[in-house]
Amino acid sequence: MKIVVWTGNAPNQRALACKIHQQYPLAGIVIESHQGTKRKITADKVIERLFLSRITDAWRYLMDFYTGRYPAWPDVPTLQVENINTDEAFDFTQKLQPDLIIVSGTRLIRKKLLSLQPSIGILNLHTGLSPYVKGGPNCTNWCLARREPHLIGSTIMWIDAGVDTGNIITTEITDLTGSESLKEVHIKVMEHAHDLYIRAIGALAAGKRSSVSQKTITEGQTYRNKDWTLAAKWALVRNFRFFKSDVSSPDYQKKRADIVTVKL
Repeated sequence: MKIVVWTGNAPNQRALACKIHQQYPLAGIVIESHQGTKRKITADKVIERLFLSRITDAWRYLMDFYTGRYPAWPDVPTLQVENINTDEAFDFTQKLQPDLIIVSGTRLIRKKLLSLQPSIGILNLHTGLSPYVKGGPNCTNWCLARREPHLIGSTIMWIDAGVDTGNIITTEITDLTGSESLKEVHIKVMEHAHDLYIRAIGALAAGKRSSVSQKTITEGQTYRNKDWTLAAKWALVRNFRFFKSDVSSPDYQKKRADIVTVKL
């Protein structure tokens, strides 16, 4: 099975590529650098740094966690681009003729790249439980801000032109004890997501196929980056005080039991 990865350039995405390569040697990797514009320092940013730093600290801790464990990309043919939707990325992938394309952490994949038709397909990882929680910038944080820890999980889906809307291969809720710090929650979610992705690849390699329309499960909620405001961040910090009691409650178990997941 010939695999090409389309990925962002963050340490967690490098870790995923390394983990996959250890079990299913990669034919190539396209790395999107996604250079953002410099953000202006606003009053909200100052407040966030002074009072809400635990949110960014948790993410930095996660990045450091993977940087230490996976300092280098797999030694395979690699293309670096600023935007994944380039002719260079298309040509590079097409020449490798993959059976399977793995996507993680890139911009929305556009029409030209979607026109590539590997024999198995194009997969996407969403660190959120589709269709219940879609969008961004971080679905785990949205679940915590809304006191919905029962919805923390990950999805492996066939990619389409929408935002986390493709047909589902598999979904799983992340197991939590309630004793985790915010940093530990993020590590658990990401490690679980990577493990789920690798198991999904294994299932496909074994000839198994799953493709469940999200519309057959529920409508769900799609979050937008622009809605991750100071108020939403305050809600996360405020509500995380109840995280242990929420996860330990019988209501949490009942809500988990009511969720429809797609098994491999």
